[in-house]
Formats: sequence, C-alpha cells, structure tokens
Amino acid sequence: MSIHSQHPFFPAEEHRSALRRLRGRLVAPVTLWTAGKDHARAGLTVTSALLADGEPGRLLGIVDAEAELWAAIERTGRLVMAPLSPSDQHLADVFGGVAPAPGGPFRLADWRETAWGPVLRDATSWCGCRLLSAREVGYGLLVDAAVERIEVGNEPVPLAYHRGRYRSLDLGRGQAAPPE
Repeated sequence: MSIHSQHPFFPAEEHRSALRRLRGRLVAPVTLWTAGKDHARAGLTVTSALLADGEPGRLLGIVDAEAELWAAIERTGRLVMAPLSPSDQHLADVFGGVAPAPGGPFRLADWRETAWGPVLRDATSWCGCRLLSAREVGYGLLVDAAVERIEVGNEPVPLAYHRGRYRSLDLGRGQAAPPE
C-alpha cells in the first residue's frame, strides 16, 4: 500500500471536464432543499441555487431528476430552501448522499413542518416556494419556483462550496477561511 497526494480514482487533470473544472472555481452557496411531510419527506443538498428579485421573487436551482426530492416537489408543488452554516457540514453530506444516515436523514436534526415542507428547527433564514416549472438543463433539472414566504435571520457565517470542498466564509473580516 502506498499513500498518494491525489485521490486514486480521479482522472488526471488533463482528462477532466473543463466545464466542471471551471464550475469548481466558482464559490457556491450550500443550501438544503426539502419537500413533503411526515414519512413522505425528502431533501437534497443543492449548491446550484439562485434567488432572483421580482414580484414574486424566484428561486432557481438545478436538482437531480432521479432524486427523491424532485418526486416530492412534483407531488406537492412546494419546497423549502434554507442556506446552511459551517456547523451543518455533516447534514449537507448526508442530504448530498455522501455520508450514511441510519434511519434516514431527517433523524439527524429537529424539524418543524410548514406549508411548503420541513424546515430545520434552528434555521433562522429560509424560504417557502411554489413550483412554477422545471426543464432539463445538462444532467439535471432547472427548477423555477415562486417565493411565497421568506424568513431572514442573522447567521454570522454561511457555508460555501469551492473546488470540491466546503468552505466557511468569515464575513466579519471579509475573507474566506483558510482551506482545511
């Protein structure tokens, strides 16, 4: 066995998609999208999300068409989006499908039910949305939803995704935290 500085299953840099490499250099918000209620709840970590001003405001995001979240959004026509904080990294991994969740991901935190879906009990910022449309874009679905309710709290530090890693943005000093 040998120890390498690079991941053994990643293709060499010159064989990776240039588009994906460029996208990895953009700082993306780490958000949790949820829908449904009771035992029919579903959630997904989404980093391709954008809020657009207007009447009504809009939430746009790219989700996997095969994800349970999309089935729940289609079924209910509603969803919740909440930005995550650095303390939510494990939750982001679980809802992103890269960490185990014995008993299901909704057992890892406390939730409150809303008309749009479940919201993390300690989330102070979130929005409840009504599905307007979805269309295929690349390998995912571009979801377009009307924002019907907004709660804005005072989270000191958001969680971001950059070059394949979570980053904690220290907004108090205006600089990104050093890589881990």
